[in-house]
Order: sequence, then C-alpha cells, then structure tokens
Amino acid sequence: MPQSGEPHTPVSGRHVRRAVARCLDALEGIPAAQWQDRAGDLEWTRRETLEHLADDLLTYALRFGLAQPMGVPRVPLRVSQDRPDGPANVIFADDQAGPEGLLTIVEACGGLLAAVVDTAPPTTLAPHVFGASDPEGFAAMGVVETLVHTHDITQGLDRVLEAPQDLSERVLARLFPDVPVIDTPWSTLLWATGRIETPGRPRRTDWRWHGAPHRHG
Repeated sequence: MPQSGEPHTPVSGRHVRRAVARCLDALEGIPAAQWQDRAGDLEWTRRETLEHLADDLLTYALRFGLAQPMGVPRVPLRVSQDRPDGPANVIFADDQAGPEGLLTIVEACGGLLAAVVDTAPPTTLAPHVFGASDPEGFAAMGVVETLVHTHDITQGLDRVLEAPQDLSERVLARLFPDVPVIDTPWSTLLWATGRIETPGRPRRTDWRWHGAPHRHG
C-alpha cells in the first residue's frame, strides 16, 4: 500500500479554494430547518459546525498578518459561545442572512486564508495547538477542516460528500505522513480524523495531525 507521505506534494492557497468550493457545492440548498440538526456525531448543529469552520479559516489567516506570528499564542480577539455546548468562536453569522449568508462567510474566510498562505514567506512559523507550522501547513489544515466538517454536516442528509482524491492525498502527505493510504485517500482522511472505521482499522477516538514543516533535501 502507498504511504500518504510518499511523495510530498506542496499544499497552497489553490487547494484551500478547491476545498471551499467543494464545501459550497455540497451544502448549497440545504433547507433552513435542517441546519439546526446535529452534524453527524458532533455535539454541534450543522450551522454551528459551519460557523466553527469559518472561524478556523479566519483565525488561521490572521496568524500570518502579524510581523512575528510566533510572538503571541493567538490573535487576542474576544471568544464567545451562543450556547454552553456550542463552539467557541470569534465570528458568528448574521441570523437574518440565513444559510446562504453563512456559506458566503465560509467562502470569504477561505479566500482570505488562500491569499495569505500564498503571500506569506514560506518559512514563516505560526503557533497552533498541535505545534507551530508554516503557511503550507496551515493551508493543509484549512483543507482538512473544510472537507471533514463538510462531511460532518452532510451526515443524515440525502447528499454525500466525495472529496477529490488528489486533494485528500495531498493533505494526508502533509499532515498525516505516518498514515498509510488504504482503500482511497478520502476514506483514509476520514479515518485519520476519527470519522469512520475502515477494513482492519477501528475508528480512532483520539487523533492529531503533524503540522511541523517538512524538511527538504
């Protein structure tokens, strides 16, 4: 079986845009009432999960707006929750804008991350709870967050997200280099992030990615 880390192929803003476009295509047209249902096995609603995704994309981008990203652990925006068990975010959608407005926010935040990772010096490091990473690493994180949370949101609906296999393989190589690709890259990415079990591999209950910059040469 091929290893997800062989060979390493770069992740860029173009791949973030592809993931976000796939997200928008998959989620467009979901009736408003269904956004209040739980997203897969998460404790959050579909709406809350998409707000969390937008929040991730935005806060990843903001790190690289600083001259010295490693100088602070996070950009100190106020974090709040709409309810005790909901996600803790720095941004929330205007309820009056409906699901379409929330998708617009995801598109905007994804576009911002895509632009930032393509223009930041490639050796710049920024903090993350799983360890400091470079612009390419944060691009890969944005792709994973987008594809996996879109999968969460589509659970229980009459639509299934089938993420691009090449995109899945690319982020597996960058963030999960120790995970062998079994079956397909997309199913392997879902397994690596604790969403499913695959033949011979029980579902993960604890997981993390590895954002440390790749060493070349």
